[in-house]
Amino acid sequence: MPPITPPSMVDIVDVAPRDGFQSIHDPLPTADKQRCIQALIDASVTRLEIGSFVSPKALPQMADTGDLVAAFANRPGIRFAALVPNLKGAELALEHGVRDVVFVVSVSEAHNQNNVRRSVDESLKELAAIAKRLQEAGNSYLRLDLGTSFDCSFDGRVDWQQVDRVMNTALNHCRGLDLEVALCDTTGRATPYQVADHFTRLRERHDYERLKWAFHGHDTYGMGIANALFAIHHGASAIDGSCAGLGGCPFAPGATGNTATEDLIYALNGGGVHTGIDLPRLLTAADRIAALPGGKTASHLRHVPRERVS
Repeated sequence: MPPITPPSMVDIVDVAPRDGFQSIHDPLPTADKQRCIQALIDASVTRLEIGSFVSPKALPQMADTGDLVAAFANRPGIRFAALVPNLKGAELALEHGVRDVVFVVSVSEAHNQNNVRRSVDESLKELAAIAKRLQEAGNSYLRLDLGTSFDCSFDGRVDWQQVDRVMNTALNHCRGLDLEVALCDTTGRATPYQVADHFTRLRERHDYERLKWAFHGHDTYGMGIANALFAIHHGASAIDGSCAGLGGCPFAPGATGNTATEDLIYALNGGGVHTGIDLPRLLTAADRIAALPGGKTASHLRHVPRERVS
């Protein structure tokens, strides 16, 4: 059997400032968020999901996203992304100078209703409006997060055909854009073989030059690292992680922390996969994030004696 050859490089997107912070109930001081984001930048993280432009009534923790974007504007070599649930959010992101807009729609009808209070079809119509607005603004990039691509807290296991149906419509709306599609294991219940199957089948049907693939996982069942590795071996060129493993979807009962970025980096370093991230400094950032009040973290590497981490 030939050896498994890892890709030469992978983009790491740290989502702690958005997916992580939103899991903390009481709003954090903006200055504390800034210190955590700066620590990630100091660790050479170059792609960050800095927040989301959503109603502050729905997610008070995200009310200062505009302030965070302004605080870190014009950092060379850093890509700051913001999640938007609708056209209004996309307009706000553009007004604040965000170029990496992330739109989320769940494959599961029940989760989409719980997450954004609309049907999947209604979200896809919103996607069409956002894609058009981005093109009008001269912004050629969009990240599409397909939530519950493997499992739903309400509906159970999600098969690849369900993802395919949503993708068919979404891709038709996004022609003309450089699109990054993330298959999201919202509940953390996916297995590596399910991840491999979904990526393989969907890439066979939808791969084209302007489409890239990403994976967003949780470590609820201890599968986070394995799922990420199977994803990159089956076509994903970007992996989401959350420093210190902070996070968990508040709209998916039972979903716990995101896969820790530092655990991902350790695994990828073992395969010689280039990420550009400084692991010792990333662990310093993880310590800072883990010290935030009210957060639930799920890092393994952070608890290993530092002299044993290389």
